[in-house]
Amino acid sequence: MQSIFGTDGIRGRFNEEITYSLAYKVGYALSSNLEDNDPILIGRDTRISGDILLQAITKGINAGGKKFINLGICPTPAIPFLIKKENLSGGIMISASHNPPEYNGIKIFDNNGQKINKSFENKIQKSIEDSNQNTIVPIKDISIKTNKALMDIYMKSLIQTMGRENLSGMKIILDTCYGSATTCAKKIFQNLGAEVRVINNSQNGLKINMNCGSTNLEPLKKALKEYPSDMGFSFDGDADRVIGLDSKGNVIDGDHILFLWGRELKEQNILTNNLLISTQMANLGFEKSWNKIGGILYRTNVGDKYVHEAIKKKGAYLGGEQSGHILSKLNNFSGDGILTALQISKYCKKKNITLNDWFQSSFVPFPQKLTNINLDFNIKNINPSTRILIDQTIENFQESYSDNCRVYIRPSGTEPVIRVLVEAKNQEIVNSLSNEITKKLSLEVEKILN
Repeated sequence: MQSIFGTDGIRGRFNEEITYSLAYKVGYALSSNLEDNDPILIGRDTRISGDILLQAITKGINAGGKKFINLGICPTPAIPFLIKKENLSGGIMISASHNPPEYNGIKIFDNNGQKINKSFENKIQKSIEDSNQNTIVPIKDISIKTNKALMDIYMKSLIQTMGRENLSGMKIILDTCYGSATTCAKKIFQNLGAEVRVINNSQNGLKINMNCGSTNLEPLKKALKEYPSDMGFSFDGDADRVIGLDSKGNVIDGDHILFLWGRELKEQNILTNNLLISTQMANLGFEKSWNKIGGILYRTNVGDKYVHEAIKKKGAYLGGEQSGHILSKLNNFSGDGILTALQISKYCKKKNITLNDWFQSSFVPFPQKLTNINLDFNIKNINPSTRILIDQTIENFQESYSDNCRVYIRPSGTEPVIRVLVEAKNQEIVNSLSNEITKKLSLEVEKILN
């Protein structure tokens, strides 16, 4: 059996890779492998399949001899925060993050509120493999109540990160993406005194991430034109990512957030060795500008778990991804889009400047182009020898083009695509090389498979 775990938990299309039966077995495996008897916390985003998977997982947890607490629809970072705060034995978030509605996923957290490590993933995997035969999955639904008091605790914790700052006098637009942020983002910003307008704010699992949110900024750009505001923030489906826009529609992605926030922390002598952690996707302009002011940028493989590993290993305070997944010491390094948006807003208020003014002091990015090569299969499901050939081909392409520009190629951990990132000082070179590499690599992959 191939590993069910990708770069961020278990993910796939509902009723294909992610099934009711698998969810039950995951719940049972987690329940059986946790050492203490405290309840397991469960949350989900707004996807239609979330309620079905919740039923399956909770039945599995009960069958494994443990109890659970249902947080209901919530941001992913609420789960790790509350696990640690309430001394729970672990947690599960049912979400496919930024993926479209037909996808879903299962993210598992340990009793420290951290995503489980490879060793624990292997335990879950083995338990599921052992239970694949002679396992009868119960069909009858069980009664599941939602614990609303815990969500209030999470919301208060976000407000507390502002210290004595409030957001009075600021006009802010939020795109909650029909997802998890619909539960609390508006209320939090309003409680801090901001004048808030929210778009895509209904809990609609059929629309989650569809032409909105952090992967599609057009609705937020349009809203900023119709209702002139100081800034806007666009979350993804489970609210662990955020992308900002200033009043003129300039994009403040994860690289800019890390640079601007990191510079503030550097000036306060808070950053260990002036270090920021990011991934291979981070813009070269960001790295060069950060180096120029005396900072160090350490790159990891793509995925917040790799960023988290490096943060822990190097004792860093701040890290994240260009996609807007930012990890800071403020909340024990759990990516939280709402927390990040609050911090960006706080610094603008504290410095008495607009986000546009602050953005003008950021780095100038190098032109980048990210292209997807679509596959007819999920690369993690192919046989090991074929995977080795594909990995070697990717490595050869990266080496052959590295003199002219920065090339980074990786198979997606969550979708059937190979992502090709090309970066150089000149946009024409980027476009030309990107087209050349994707065409040649597509042909090479096709040859290997045929």
